[in-house]
Amino acid sequence: MFRSLRTLAAGAVLVATLTSCSTSGSESSPDPSGSGLPRQTQDALQQVLISAQDDLGFPGVIAGVWSPSGEWVGTAGTTGADTQAAPTPSDHTRIGSVTKTFTVTALLQQVERGTMSLADPIEKYVPGLPNGRTATLRDLAQMTSGIPSYTQNRAWGTAYFADTASTYTAQQLVDYVKGKKPMFPAGKKFYYSNTNTVALGMAIAQATGKPLETVLADDILGPLGLTGTSWPGQSAELPQPYLSGVTEQGLPVGTEKDATMWNPSWGNAAGEMISTLDDLHTWGTALGTGKGILKPRTQKLRLRALEQNLAIPGNSRKLVYGLGMGRMDGWLGHTGELPGYNTSVLYDPKSETTVVVMVNSDIPADGKNPAPYVMRQLQAVLS
Repeated sequence: MFRSLRTLAAGAVLVATLTSCSTSGSESSPDPSGSGLPRQTQDALQQVLISAQDDLGFPGVIAGVWSPSGEWVGTAGTTGADTQAAPTPSDHTRIGSVTKTFTVTALLQQVERGTMSLADPIEKYVPGLPNGRTATLRDLAQMTSGIPSYTQNRAWGTAYFADTASTYTAQQLVDYVKGKKPMFPAGKKFYYSNTNTVALGMAIAQATGKPLETVLADDILGPLGLTGTSWPGQSAELPQPYLSGVTEQGLPVGTEKDATMWNPSWGNAAGEMISTLDDLHTWGTALGTGKGILKPRTQKLRLRALEQNLAIPGNSRKLVYGLGMGRMDGWLGHTGELPGYNTSVLYDPKSETTVVVMVNSDIPADGKNPAPYVMRQLQAVLS
């Protein structure tokens, strides 16, 4: 009934493999601006944004590519449907499910410190969930818990779209699935459930004795210098400057709406964070390498989980979900979506390249979701 029932559900990234930072099939002169990327490549990347904005009809997009060969940032369109201002790297956006990468990284940091264990059952921290005694924190982090998603609950969807200014606590969100039957025995299948990550956020807060917002600020945002990234809590406000987002979710169905100030608290640890292009560049690189956020052995554990999870139904060699991040064709990262916004953050270990796309719309066109579509086109230029 509601498109929101797949909101935050863009799990692993959808991209093509990046093999180099040169245009395919031809040589071109170095970029005179000093970015390192050939001017022909930069022009082609820019044309992707222009064409995608025209074809999909979203208000605007900003994207960046950072690699040892050079970097590029481009924009197309506007910061909102009712303005002529072009997007800039300073603009804030709602990052949706990219939030999951922060939450699960915070969990892994607690595992490093011995505060928590991936083998802990979620019942230890959040009582009463389906499979609560058998689903481990690892199961929740890699989406194999069998716990239903509250965003697939009709009662939640009806309540949220009746009042998009509504605020939610983590407890209120997980309560939507208490008393429900598990979808399958824990560990047996992959199923993307937002309840998993919200419950992990609750578990981290209980284990540390601090709100998740404080844990993220102290252990991730501060150390990495992510000054443009924030946890809005129950506030619908966006820091200035920001992208204004449009959606067709909600009622009446199929009409375009300004979702900029819809309250994101329903996403909680699964999807309510805010960030900027430059911060997501830093974060995408840290997520892919572990540098600055995890010890080498923990990052190896995280990468090894991707291989181990290939044996779990619902994953494949092409697309597999691990501990709070996905991998497709070698790329590591996550996509985020919630009403008005679509974001993709990817890192390729082979070429040491980070790519970020931020679009101020979640409206698909011909089955194409904005940010993943732009991402694939950018990668086609770079391959």
